[in-house]
Amino acid sequence: METFGDLVAADDVLLFVNAAITATGQREFHASAGEQSLSLDFLHAYMLGNYRDLYAGVLALDVNDHNVVLIVRRLLETSGEATAEQRRREGRLIAARLASLPPPRVYRLFGALRRARVNNRRTRAIMRDWLAARPDPALDAVKYRGAFKAALRHAHLPPAGAELSDFLFSPHARAHYAAPLLETWRRAHHEKAALYDLPYTVAEGFAARQGVPRAVFLERIAPRMTRTETLRLQESALRHGAADVRADLTRMPLTRLASYVLSLPLEDRVRRRAELTGALEAAARRAAGPLRGRWGKVTAVLDDSFSAYGSGVKRRRPLAVALACHHLLGALAEDYTALWTSGRDDALLAFPHGPTPLGRRIIDALDTAPSRLVIVSDGWDNAPPGLAAEVLRVWRTRLDPARRTSVVHLNPVYDSGGFDVRRLSPTVPTAGIRDAEDLAALVELAQFAEGRTGLAELTAYLEERAARLLARTTDDRTTDDRIAHGGRTR
Repeated sequence: METFGDLVAADDVLLFVNAAITATGQREFHASAGEQSLSLDFLHAYMLGNYRDLYAGVLALDVNDHNVVLIVRRLLETSGEATAEQRRREGRLIAARLASLPPPRVYRLFGALRRARVNNRRTRAIMRDWLAARPDPALDAVKYRGAFKAALRHAHLPPAGAELSDFLFSPHARAHYAAPLLETWRRAHHEKAALYDLPYTVAEGFAARQGVPRAVFLERIAPRMTRTETLRLQESALRHGAADVRADLTRMPLTRLASYVLSLPLEDRVRRRAELTGALEAAARRAAGPLRGRWGKVTAVLDDSFSAYGSGVKRRRPLAVALACHHLLGALAEDYTALWTSGRDDALLAFPHGPTPLGRRIIDALDTAPSRLVIVSDGWDNAPPGLAAEVLRVWRTRLDPARRTSVVHLNPVYDSGGFDVRRLSPTVPTAGIRDAEDLAALVELAQFAEGRTGLAELTAYLEERAARLLARTTDDRTTDDRIAHGGRTR
């Protein structure tokens, strides 16, 4: 029998999960970065102090990288407060999640731990194991040299070999390096041609010091760029007169691809309609996987109002999530209908504009008699205010009490004032979402917010996700690093 305390704990965990999925400590449309950070810090401290086991278990869910780092740091800082069994379980979860993070984030975490003087045995073991698992220490030494060297010192670890030790601590003591990448770095100090065999971020510094024209550098370094670097450099390449640095759309994840599409001028989207639409649909099919076409009749209400712009640091992020969800739901559904709040019917030309008439669009969506209704919005229903909540209340309590239609609200924006994502109605479960690729798992998670599910079921779900995470051994995040220096990809 669930106690009142268990129900409160389950609600607290779900609230924190929504925050950990959506909040990144950056400015949003309705809140500043400071407000977000203050709100998020409180939630982390509250969860760690009251539900340490569940707090660590959240690492097994699809929380964003920013919050993964915060959770890991707080767990390591408070190792003395954990039991031996807790430390063993936390250590395995931490190691599994660090393996999935981009290396720069992990090195920044190690730097934060060093500055905070967190140097307990568990921390050193985790750093040692993560560094030992890196596929190419020479690449890390070149690309993240300062952070790599600081991590070795903090964990009291020797470099892997005398040559790597010399490179890190006496880089100009050797006249020649046997490791190709280290030798390329040495030659790049006096050979301009050598810098194009280095990772982009390292080569950029050499090019600037040697006075290489920006346009020439961008054109010649393009084959060495990772997909993320290619995306970031496209506008810079055009500004400096270089040839267009075209991103490889076939390799891009769905939500990132949607962000790229929305960054293009409308005329470019029209001109490249077939290419962009084909890439979005292919990425959606990959994300859908074995669930493709199995969701029956689905209708989506998608928010492209003005607030979907996000902020200067997260430009068009809420709209990109909605666009990516639109294509993914189209792949998941057997019969799919999309309704944008603006009333437009050409998703490729979406842009943030106008008010948010969610209530009216939900009425239109329910008229299609779907088996599943998915609402992707920041929850600021304002045309008229409150209509969406009333429509959903009447629908759930009067017109569809048997729940023939499943309704879920996915919100890509953290509401720092409410310590949660903004909800449309108490009768409809709401889950935070950051990447559309997590949509199916989040719809599954949202069921725990419906009907006040108890702590036992939620704990079992976290344990099952933790087992899945620990069983996964493939680290896809190393692919870009390997490509960057000519290595093979898996």
